[in-house]
Amino acid sequence: MTTSEVSENATITSSRQRWTLVLVLTAAFMLLLDITVVSVALPSIQRDLSASLPDLQWVSAAYALVLAVLLLPAATLGDRVGRRRVFLIGMVVFTIGSLASALATTALTLELFRALQGAGGAALFAAATPLLRAEFSGPALGRALGAFGATLGGASAIGPLVGGALTDAFGWRSIFFINLPIGVLALVIGWAKLRESGNPAGGRADWVGTALIVVALTALMFALIRGNSSGWASPEIVTLFAVAAVALAAFVVYELRIAPAPMADLRLFGRRSFAATGFVAFAISATVIGTITYLSLYVQNTLGNSPVQGGLRLLPMFLASFAVALLTGRLIGKVAMRMLLGVAMALAAAGLASMAHLTATSGWLVLLPGLILAGTGLGVTSTALPSAALSAVEPPRAGMAAGLTNTLRQVGTATGVAVFGALYANRVSAATVHELAGQRVPPDAIHRLAAAVASGGGTRVAATLPPETRALVANAARAGTASGLNDVLLAAAAFAALAAVVGFAFGPDPAKRAPARSAAVDQPTNPRP
Repeated sequence: MTTSEVSENATITSSRQRWTLVLVLTAAFMLLLDITVVSVALPSIQRDLSASLPDLQWVSAAYALVLAVLLLPAATLGDRVGRRRVFLIGMVVFTIGSLASALATTALTLELFRALQGAGGAALFAAATPLLRAEFSGPALGRALGAFGATLGGASAIGPLVGGALTDAFGWRSIFFINLPIGVLALVIGWAKLRESGNPAGGRADWVGTALIVVALTALMFALIRGNSSGWASPEIVTLFAVAAVALAAFVVYELRIAPAPMADLRLFGRRSFAATGFVAFAISATVIGTITYLSLYVQNTLGNSPVQGGLRLLPMFLASFAVALLTGRLIGKVAMRMLLGVAMALAAAGLASMAHLTATSGWLVLLPGLILAGTGLGVTSTALPSAALSAVEPPRAGMAAGLTNTLRQVGTATGVAVFGALYANRVSAATVHELAGQRVPPDAIHRLAAAVASGGGTRVAATLPPETRALVANAARAGTASGLNDVLLAAAAFAALAAVVGFAFGPDPAKRAPARSAAVDQPTNPRP
């Protein structure tokens, strides 16, 4: 091969790497943006579609539920039929789901189309990091994963601002319409520029395993989401937890002993490095992401900020996450993974604990140091976790490893929101009752007002009261909300500290012994399916 041919081939390879990175980052940005932009538009959706509060909860939950349930099957499918193919199919489904959501005429249809978006999102998310693994290696892979993590943080950061601006200017449907030109352009470029990886020759599908994990995670997510409203001891929730436990146990037995081609090699959790990766992935989402819902309620409904102002108040967390994720990409392979994961969770624990001293007179600036610390921990894990998962397995199983890790992150978010929500409601209600006891408030109204405050109403519950009791109830609501949120933040900090211990016990650093590429499996193939 002549010098000119070598130079030309390097240019082609470099060009393909750039396009792969751009497409993966675009997909990641769209996926995370669609989680956060919707929260700001919910009041407008409620007015336009006459939606109830449970309807609004499911507009958000339907997307996250399907995304979490289908991540692992989609990741394994990508390993067996080709990641490029799964990525392109996911982009088509996500774009169609966005169009359908924009045209929805009832709350129910919007919920269903959001679920369709989640299905496409699962395919995109599952194929994203394995596509990077197929194109990059060594320090270049670390930088690519750093850009990926920073994109996740950036999308989360600007989501509320973009959602507020679009909703104010063009209405809530615009937050879905904006995905259409991006999705179509990404599909065209992906068709032309992405190369296939995985095993595009095909492999036996694990339909039984897929059915069992879908049932298990669906029942679990429904139980976690509906637990607060239905009651944790209600027959419905107990039944859902039982179904989830039985299906999950059956999945484990089937994958370990029966499946001829298991979708998930659960023996990976016998490796200390991979087990620690999974635990940290669950913990960072359960603690930092899980508490954002209640911080947002506090900033808006207790401190009285608008949705856009509330987004700005939380922006320091996500800006810190964005910047640190980029920096962490340059540390992959240079700093031991145990240090990255352990320090990340220690920073998250410190940030959450430092915010847990709110009082009735606190302003949002009290949260600022903790938001930055927690955001720093989030940023480190955004880059370190994909790298840890990918380097812990052989390239042909990269999708499965990423799918397991991302599934644990999604389940962690749902678990954190549900568990901390139950704690928040209980502690805020009790603290508000205590503040109102002995005051000039009718005894029969105390528990009703406390329940309204605990549901996230904050000081806004006082707006409709007689002037003589308005200030009194508002002060009690501020004190009660601050007290309950302190308990939530301390509980989250304790779990994050436990995850820091697990992170420091990561074991042998897989970045130091990353397996070589499998020439037989990850060779470029015809870019047309």
